[in-house]
Amino acid sequence: MSNVSHRSDLSGHPDVDEMRERHDRVMSGGGRSTALADAPVFLLGIYCAVSPWVLHFTASQPALVTHNLVIGIAIAVLALCFTAMPERMTGMSIAICALGAWLIVSPWIVGSSPDMGVILNNVIVGGLAVVLGAVCAGLAVMNRKT
Repeated sequence: MSNVSHRSDLSGHPDVDEMRERHDRVMSGGGRSTALADAPVFLLGIYCAVSPWVLHFTASQPALVTHNLVIGIAIAVLALCFTAMPERMTGMSIAICALGAWLIVSPWIVGSSPDMGVILNNVIVGGLAVVLGAVCAGLAVMNRKT
């Protein structure tokens, strides 16, 4: 069994300069600038998931209840993944835009004769998702250039 409890100096490591540069870049915010959008995206996903109960359309639009719950959970999970692994998830930020666009058109595709409250809810939440997804994608592109 190997002894992993030893503490040795990394100054002799062949990649020490690269490791220091990456550490400095991450600590200075170079890889974490998408964190500004993580919390709003997460809250948007949670709201989308609970919106059928907030707006009381569980009885009139049962298909949209399940739809909004699933899409809201997906948006919230994406936000949590961005928070946990921002350097690996930046390419997925465009998925939030796609989910937002789908939310905008879903009342007419998934629902049956949706009323104005359901339509406004999904259009507003979908529009916010598109905007926040575009912000995340833009920040990810800026991070890649630096």
